[in-house]
Amino acid sequence: MKDDIILLGHGSGGKLSHQLLDELIIPILSQVDQAEQNDAAVLNGIKGDQIAFTTDSYVVDPIRFPGGNIGDLAVNGTVNDLAMSGARPMALSVGLILEEGLRLAELREILQSMKVAADKAGVKIVTGDTKVVPRGKGDKIFINTSGLGVFDHELRPVGRGAKPGDKVLINGNIGDHGMAVLASREGLALQSEIATDSAPLNAMVARLLAEYGTAIHVLRDPTRGGVATTLKEIALQSGVDICLAEEALPVSDAVAGACAILGLDPLFVANEGKLLAIVAANIAEDALVTMQTCEFGEQAVIIGEVTETSAGRVMMRTAIGGLRAIEMLAGEQLPRIC
Repeated sequence: MKDDIILLGHGSGGKLSHQLLDELIIPILSQVDQAEQNDAAVLNGIKGDQIAFTTDSYVVDPIRFPGGNIGDLAVNGTVNDLAMSGARPMALSVGLILEEGLRLAELREILQSMKVAADKAGVKIVTGDTKVVPRGKGDKIFINTSGLGVFDHELRPVGRGAKPGDKVLINGNIGDHGMAVLASREGLALQSEIATDSAPLNAMVARLLAEYGTAIHVLRDPTRGGVATTLKEIALQSGVDICLAEEALPVSDAVAGACAILGLDPLFVANEGKLLAIVAANIAEDALVTMQTCEFGEQAVIIGEVTETSAGRVMMRTAIGGLRAIEMLAGEQLPRIC
């Protein structure tokens, strides 16, 4: 990594983000090995119990978009990071950085949406902090959230858990959030409005783990960098190949059309209410039915499989029968979408 400046691409979730983390931030702050890098840290807590702890910051532009705003996005994103570790989310902290000139009505709307989202997810906002910066030194509002979760079981789905023969499931259409934010930001006049998919997934995760236990090998939410980058991370952590089926990928007509116009690939567009579940083949069909009966999982499908042990390749079998290599997002495709 060059000793230079921070670029927008360092926040993309792709190659530059990984370079920044692997070559600067992680070596200095935590020294966590790549195979142990998951959405939430698992800590030894009081009386030997384990807790999950995660943190995130939200700088989305605009702060309102179809289907949501920066407030409910912050709550749902943190809840989902905890859930992907197998923990039951319990409590959040909220740090607000407000720019001078932000309308109180806007702040009230955001706070109310955060409360509604927290109640829906069954978590409490227990602590926080507020700072104000001069006009022109921020962008209306930035939000930092940290979350604590507890484990009601011994199950720990982690990124290194994928095994040859596993199936890859997702709970619905991809790319909705990123395209909703982009369309709102750029004022795109689309034939069909695209709304964010931002949603809490902890109830779905709890059912999957309760019903299928250790057969649930990996859980991840494909946010920045999209499905492609997240699967590449899992393949590298697990040392396996993953093969997707292009015809199985769930993409709405509106998102597919908007991506075609803008030259974007839905596989790399962010999601905020989707999870990837990599599960044992013998329970994949049953797990799919379970997801389809959960809220936010009605459109769940199987999109691929883990094929063999390797150095971490992700491929996609195209509609015409060819194979396409899938790599991490390079650079910043859609800045400030979360």
